[in-house]
Amino acid sequence: MVDMNIIHSKIDSFRDEMIEMQRELTARPALGPLNGGTGEHDKADFAKKQLVALRPDNLLEINAPDKLAANGYRPNLVATWNGTREGRNVWILSHLDIVPPGDLSLWKTDPYKMVVEGDTIIGRGVEDNQHGMVSSYFSLKAIIDLNVQFSGKINLAFVADEETGSRFGLEYLVREKKELFSEDDLIIVPDGGNDEGTMIEIAEKAMLWLKFTVKGVQCHASTPEKGKNSLFAMAMLILEMGKLKEKFNIKDPVFRPEESTFEPTKVEANVPNVNTIPGRDVFYLDCRILPDYTVDDIIEEATKISKNLETNLDLQIDIEPIHRQDAAPSTPADSPVVAILEDAIERVTGLKAKPMGIGGGTVAAFFRNAGLPAAVWSTTSPTAHQPNEYCSIKNLISDAKVMSTVFLNDEKSS
Repeated sequence: MVDMNIIHSKIDSFRDEMIEMQRELTARPALGPLNGGTGEHDKADFAKKQLVALRPDNLLEINAPDKLAANGYRPNLVATWNGTREGRNVWILSHLDIVPPGDLSLWKTDPYKMVVEGDTIIGRGVEDNQHGMVSSYFSLKAIIDLNVQFSGKINLAFVADEETGSRFGLEYLVREKKELFSEDDLIIVPDGGNDEGTMIEIAEKAMLWLKFTVKGVQCHASTPEKGKNSLFAMAMLILEMGKLKEKFNIKDPVFRPEESTFEPTKVEANVPNVNTIPGRDVFYLDCRILPDYTVDDIIEEATKISKNLETNLDLQIDIEPIHRQDAAPSTPADSPVVAILEDAIERVTGLKAKPMGIGGGTVAAFFRNAGLPAAVWSTTSPTAHQPNEYCSIKNLISDAKVMSTVFLNDEKSS
C-alpha cells in the first residue's frame, strides 16, 4: 500500500529546490525566433540535465527543423520512466518557451532574475509554463527518491514553440512521433486553469480573427461631399457586427463565457491629421465560437453583413481571415483523465473540480485533433504574459502533490 502522506511530505521538503529550479529556468530566456529570440536551447539543456538526474528509462531529444532558430532546430524533450507492471501511461506536457517581457519599465525587477516575495516568485516564465515543468518534475522526483513502485509509464515532455503556434513543438511531435502516444494514455497539460485549481479544461471554442478593410475616398474635412468617409463606415460596420452575437446565440454552460463572442479589437492608424476625412480604415474582430457552429458559418454571415453595408454606403469593404483555428473535439467529461484528476484534486485539496470549456486555445488541441483525450489543468496565478508575472509557491507544491497522486492512481493508497 502506498502512503500518499509520505510522498506529499517529501514534496513539501522540496520547497527550496523548487524555488532554485525556477531561478535557473528564469535565467535562461527561451524566446522563439518570432518573439525575438533564437529558440529554447539553453533552457532545454538545463532541463535535460535535471531529467537525467532522475534516471529515466528513456530520454528522447526530438529536434524540429526551424531555419530561423539557433543551430537550425527547436528542441523537444520526452523522458520516460517504466513501471514494474502493466498499466496506463501518464503524460504531463509543459512548454519551454516564454513570451517577451514587454515594457521593462512596468517590471519591478529584472524579468530574468527571479525574486521571492512571501509566497510568490516573480519573473518571466515562472507561471507560464515553468510552473508545470517544476511541479511535474518534483512530483516524480518524490516517487523516485522514495523508491515507490508504480504501474504503466510516467512521461514528462518539455516542448518548444507553444507561444507561437506549436509548429515546432507538440504539433511536430504528434505528427512525426505519433507512436509515442495512445488514446488510452492519461494526458495532462498544466498550462491553464483557475486560481482554486478546480477547473479541468476539456473543450475549446473555435478561434477566428477577421481583418476588415474599409475603402472610401479621402478628402478635406471641410468638403465631406467630395469623399466617402471610411471611418464613419467602419464605425457602422463595427456596430453591424453585433448581429453576429444575435444570430449565433446558443449558450453552453460548460464554457466560460457560455456564448460565442465577437469582439472588435485592434484598429490601424488612418490619416495623421484632424482636418482630413480618411479614405481607408482597418479594424479586426476576434471571434471565439462554440463548437455548435463552424468557422465558415461566421465568415459567411460576416461577409453578408459587410456586403449589405457596402451597397448602402457605396464603398468597398474587404474581409480577410488572418487566423483560423477550428474547434478540436472535446475531451469527454467522463473520460478517465478527467475522473482521475477530479479524484486527485479532491484528495489533495478537499475541493471538487469540474470539467469546463474556455474561449482561448491551448496546445491540448493538437492532442484532441489526433484522437488523444487530454485535460488542461493547474492552479494558476492570473499573470501569464503580464509584467511582474508571478507564481505561488503554495500552488507549485500543491500541484506536484496532485500530479503524484495521478501517477499512482492504479496503486492502493492511504
